[in-house]
Amino acid sequence: MATLIKIKDLAKTYARGKQKVEVLHHVNLDIAEGDFLALMGPSGSGKTTLLNLIGGLDTPSAGSISVGGQRIDQLGGGALAKWRASNVGFVFQFYNLMPMLSAQRNVELPLLLTKLSAAQRRKNAAIALQLVGLADRAGHKPGELSGGQQQRVAIARAIVSDPSLLVCDEPTGDLDRQSAEDVLGLLQQLNREHGKTIVMVTHDPKAAEYASHTLHLDKGTLVEQALACGGLP
Repeated sequence: MATLIKIKDLAKTYARGKQKVEVLHHVNLDIAEGDFLALMGPSGSGKTTLLNLIGGLDTPSAGSISVGGQRIDQLGGGALAKWRASNVGFVFQFYNLMPMLSAQRNVELPLLLTKLSAAQRRKNAAIALQLVGLADRAGHKPGELSGGQQQRVAIARAIVSDPSLLVCDEPTGDLDRQSAEDVLGLLQQLNREHGKTIVMVTHDPKAAEYASHTLHLDKGTLVEQALACGGLP
């Protein structure tokens, strides 16, 4: 299987007053195209920092990140934003939906950065909502949806541009167990049936079981690679 993400000697340092805090230490990691990777570790271990670097939301202090052969660590702000819009879908713990917009309009938002016509944007958003099982909720606003439904709208928004990569930061952290399992099953379906490469940060071992395998971070270092049995059925 081809490598989609190649990370070499990656480091990230933040300044805290006069003190420098190294959050990631010389991380080396290859992620295959079509993989579903769970990143686990204690709070402050660098999981979200690594996820943000992979998704192009942040830039490294040292080392390199290539995604699909593109050195994203060498891109400037504008070029990096354009790359993100074309290649990455983001799913966060707190859905980040616009409360006054319908599910349909929320899903359409990333397409406003494209040259698609209004009719094509509506069509693509409808397809994405159908894929996550919410075609019948297209006209509902977030406040009229359950937490699990809101997260599925957020996933539809993440996939509406057909990105190759989904980065998910605690996507079930605000959900009850049944809603969490529904969302994780959807992510697994997107991975297995639609070929999306997924990198997911989670504290929840049950959530990690849905991934193909799990990596553990501790104090900014990859400490373990535990191969799972291929994720839950």
